[in-house]
Amino acid sequence: MELFDVYPLYDITPVKGEGCYVYDENGTKYLDLYGGHAVISIGHSHPEYVKAISDQVSRLGFYSNSIKNLMQQELADKLEKLAGIENYQLFLCNSGAEANENALKVASFETGKSKIIYFDNAFHGRTSGVVAVTDNESIKAPFNKDHHVVKLPFGDAEALTEAMQEGDVAAIIFEIIQGVGGLDEAETAFYKKAEKLCENYGAILIADEVQAGYGRTGDFFAFQKHGIRPDIISIAKGMGNGFPIGGVLIDNNIKAKYGMLGTTFGGNHLACAAGISVLDVIEKENLIENASELSEYIQQKAKEIPQIKKVKGRGLMIGLEFDFEVAALRKDLLFNYQIFTGAASNKKLLRILPPLNIQKEHFEAFFKALKTALENH
Repeated sequence: MELFDVYPLYDITPVKGEGCYVYDENGTKYLDLYGGHAVISIGHSHPEYVKAISDQVSRLGFYSNSIKNLMQQELADKLEKLAGIENYQLFLCNSGAEANENALKVASFETGKSKIIYFDNAFHGRTSGVVAVTDNESIKAPFNKDHHVVKLPFGDAEALTEAMQEGDVAAIIFEIIQGVGGLDEAETAFYKKAEKLCENYGAILIADEVQAGYGRTGDFFAFQKHGIRPDIISIAKGMGNGFPIGGVLIDNNIKAKYGMLGTTFGGNHLACAAGISVLDVIEKENLIENASELSEYIQQKAKEIPQIKKVKGRGLMIGLEFDFEVAALRKDLLFNYQIFTGAASNKKLLRILPPLNIQKEHFEAFFKALKTALENH
C-alpha cells in the first residue's frame, strides 16, 4: 500500500536522536535547530524522559477517561507551579489543533455565540474549526469554509475595536508570536486592547501558545511579557518532547459540565508520564533561563552577518530574515553542513526552533556554517 503523498520529503531518514542531534540510517550526525516544528523541548532521548515513559508503559500504558488517573492532577499541579499561573483548569488532549478546536468550542459554549476573530498570517491547525481561522486558503476544503470567522490585520487595534462593536463575537484567537506566519509579534498595547475588548463585549480571549509556550520564548508563556491574562490558553508541541499531548487551560470562571468535551486518548497514562517528565527537566535544568540567555547571544552573533537583515522572535523561537528566499540556503545547510532549520510562510525567513537544552557551542557551529554557506550563495 502506498502512503497518501501529502508531504514533500527530504531524502533523510533519522533513526536515532541524542540531545541536540539526530542521526540517519548511515550514521550521519545532524545538528537539530528545528526540533521537529518546535516539539523537542528537552532534547532527543533525554534519559529521565526515556526512563519515565519506559517505567510507565511497563505498568500501565493506557486506560480511558472513565476512570481516575491521578497523573493528570500531578501534571496540572506541576504546570501551574512552573508556569506561574493561577485559577485555571486543565483539559488534556492530543495535539495543538485539538487544543485549539476545544478552545473555540468552550468559547462558543460559554458565550452562546459563534463568530471568531483571527488575524493575518495566523496558523492554528488543520482540523475543521481551526483551519477556518488559519490564514492559508490552500488548505481549506469547501467543508471548512462555512464557519463564522473574520480575519483582521495583526496588531491593528482600531480594526479590532470596530469588529467587536457588533457584540456578536465569541472569541478572539491569536498567537502572541506567530509561528508559521513568520515570527511577527504585535505591540503590548494591542494585546491589552484585545483583553479589554473581550471584557467589554463578553467574548473569550484565546492565546494559542502551542508553539511559543513551554519556555521557548524565555518566559513560560509568550503572553506573560505583555501583562495580559487570557481566558483560555492552548498548549501542545513542547509539552511532550515528541509524545503526542496537548492541553487547554481554561479560566476557573468558565464552568465545566459532563460531556462538554471529550477525548479517547487525551491525558492517558503514557502522555502524562511524558508531560510530567518534561516539566521536571525544564525546572531542574533551568531551560527557560537558558532560552532567555541564548537569545541575547544569538542576537549578537547575527549582527556579524550582514546578509541577515532582521532577527525576529524571542528566546529560542528565532527567525533570521534575509533579502532573498531561503529555500536553497536551507537545503545547503541540511545536505552540506548537516544542520536542520525551518521555513515559514515568509519565504525569506529562516526559522530556528531548537531543543531548549542547546548550548552556545551548537550555535557557534551553526553561525560558522551559515557564514560559509552565504559566501557560496
